[in-house]
Amino acid sequence: MRGYVGVTDYDWYRFLRAQSDVREVNFWQPSGGRTFRAITPPEPFFFKLKAPYNAIAGFGLFVGHHVLPDWKAWEEFGVANGAPDHATMRRRIEQYLPAARRGHKSSYPIGCLMVTEPVFFARDDWVPQPRDWPPHTVQGKTYDLSAGEGARIWRECLDRAAVTSPEFVSEGGAPRFGPGRFVQPRLGQGSFRVSVAHAYAHACAVTTEHSMPVLEAAHIKRYADGGAHAVSYGILLRSDVHRLFDSGSVTVTPDYRFEVSRRLRDEWNNGHSYYGWHGRAILLPRSEAECPDRSLLAWHNEHKFRD
Repeated sequence: MRGYVGVTDYDWYRFLRAQSDVREVNFWQPSGGRTFRAITPPEPFFFKLKAPYNAIAGFGLFVGHHVLPDWKAWEEFGVANGAPDHATMRRRIEQYLPAARRGHKSSYPIGCLMVTEPVFFARDDWVPQPRDWPPHTVQGKTYDLSAGEGARIWRECLDRAAVTSPEFVSEGGAPRFGPGRFVQPRLGQGSFRVSVAHAYAHACAVTTEHSMPVLEAAHIKRYADGGAHAVSYGILLRSDVHRLFDSGSVTVTPDYRFEVSRRLRDEWNNGHSYYGWHGRAILLPRSEAECPDRSLLAWHNEHKFRD
């Protein structure tokens, strides 16, 4: 198993550690165009502070990387970006950009490294950075967690997490993560929305609309009703179609066909723009594992759809 030691600012760590309930974080990078292949989900991601601190101040589990405009990253993750507001986040992004590129765009593309189940250590519990850390490393470095310095930092982080974060400990008192105990992490709300949008190539599954501001990740079964933040539990929909889906005025059948309730016409004398899509196959992700869960679609048909 591998892990990635990412370099971050003290302010990012300090702000997030002060939050009372952080289930996910966006470890953003200003060079948004680069593809991140250093590790794969759900391998560990370590938060290493820059000089003069030179220590690992926490870690979490990597769940994915996507490039987003900064406004969208703020919309999806909010304070989980490590800043109190969008303006502060933009100023921090601009600190890493050449002067000629600052202030001339309505948005900046940033790389969003999504990390779930983050743990932030108190200063007295910081883990010393790897002893073989290259002095001029700016962004980060991958380590083998089964040997050498990689094994040391992983073991020390797990030891600290076992004390500070009960969710990292099994009923028997052993760490939930490690050889023989590594489990798939749960996506946070922001990671769910971003991952669903990526799975559908940022196009509404019904209308194929591509305008990012009006696209929303819809839960087939709401989280409050027992659903989960998993890509196969969601569908990317235009905002108006999302509202109709949640209200039961439209649905998607288990064979992936869009249906519009007769009540939309009978009760509201409306819906003409939606009936044209009735019976059509929806757009699906390329990956079969990311396609909508058929059993959940059957649930929506039976319990939510008002035919």
